[in-house]
Amino acid sequence: MGFDSGTVSFRVFHLRQGLTRDSIEQFAAMAAPPIETLSRDAIQGWVSWRHLLDREVTEERCVFSSWMHLAMMRAERKIPGALLRAYCRLEEEIERKARGADFLDRKARSEVKDRVVSQLLPTMPPTLTGTAAVVDFRNDRVLAEAMSDAQIDRFCPFFRETTGQMPLLLNAETLALLRARVNATDLMPASFTTDAEVENEVQTSLGLEFLTWLWYAWEKDGGVFRLKNGDECGYMLEGPLLFYREGKGAHEAVLRKGSPLLRREAGMALFCGKKLKRAKFTLARGEQTWTATIDADFAIRGLKLPPSDQPDPTGQFQERMLAVETFLEAYFELYDRFLALRCNPAEWSLCLAGLRAWVARLAGV
Repeated sequence: MGFDSGTVSFRVFHLRQGLTRDSIEQFAAMAAPPIETLSRDAIQGWVSWRHLLDREVTEERCVFSSWMHLAMMRAERKIPGALLRAYCRLEEEIERKARGADFLDRKARSEVKDRVVSQLLPTMPPTLTGTAAVVDFRNDRVLAEAMSDAQIDRFCPFFRETTGQMPLLLNAETLALLRARVNATDLMPASFTTDAEVENEVQTSLGLEFLTWLWYAWEKDGGVFRLKNGDECGYMLEGPLLFYREGKGAHEAVLRKGSPLLRREAGMALFCGKKLKRAKFTLARGEQTWTATIDADFAIRGLKLPPSDQPDPTGQFQERMLAVETFLEAYFELYDRFLALRCNPAEWSLCLAGLRAWVARLAGV
């Protein structure tokens, strides 16, 4: 479970005040209740990374050098929809005959449903779900497998209840503020098409602009760049590709098979005003490679890390987290380059001209 093996999918959160190793006591105080206490209402709490019933949240089990690895467990009883509907129909028929009525009104059906739920729910086995998380003490971050809005809405308030601080979700806009003090609302919207029939952009979408620029820069410059620490890296983009735009008409377009980056359909999607929202991204540094699906909202999906040569689980986890950190820093530095360009009116004007010519060439117009 979590970040200890296989590919990982996660969102990145910033901690304004940071945390230290001593914070394990806060998480231990909010450990998950025993599963035997589960009744009608759901229960949740922290467990170790080993499994969802391991309530022993201790420094020995969960803290590894600069990282704390655990999970938020949620347990609830659920009645399968088909089973609930069947029992409700059965009880409604019994109730209708007992009343001598031809049908039951809405209030009566609601009462029957409440009665059925009260009878069935205690007999249902617990359903367990977990959101694995890693607290990065050194970089004041939390990596969490909270990929949907519903998962984020559960994870963040509970994290605040535990630690006293709300984690800040890192997306294109919040990253721009944190890393470059750039407010997206201060930037003029940018259109990458010369098609006069496409209505003007109504707002700035830095995430969409960044991914589209990343594709353009890769084809233009070959995808080779140097990190601030001097390491040389390379990157490339692959399909499937997801395009998106706001406004009238079709909002999304997906290209999956073949070589979508080279297909005229990709160029036409851009020419019609869409921007790149999701793509497969490969990063290389020396003999090491990272592969993931990246989103315009900075969600990282299915990140495949370089193989580990550490023999013990603790060493493997630490090496994996260092690899995740390397990937994130490289990706964020590419975003820094985009932001520097985006905030320079003269350079951005030249870049826009190149982007629009590139889009027209891809579209064959």
